[in-house]
Amino acid sequence: METSQPSARSWLWLILLVPYIALLWLPFYNDTRPSFAGFPFFYWYQFLWVPLTSLLIYIVYRGVK
Repeated sequence: METSQPSARSWLWLILLVPYIALLWLPFYNDTRPSFAGFPFFYWYQFLWVPLTSLLIYIVYRGVK
């Protein structure tokens, strides 16, 4: 059993900070332009992070598993 393996993959958990920071930084996406399908940027930017966050969680899960 290799003991360095968990510590070598511990950086994967940092990937989960990306959506947190991207959505926490409100001045970045507090705008109406560009709009997409009639939705202001403020809304579709947040909706875009729903599948992206799911994908990132899956990547971390597969990497840690």
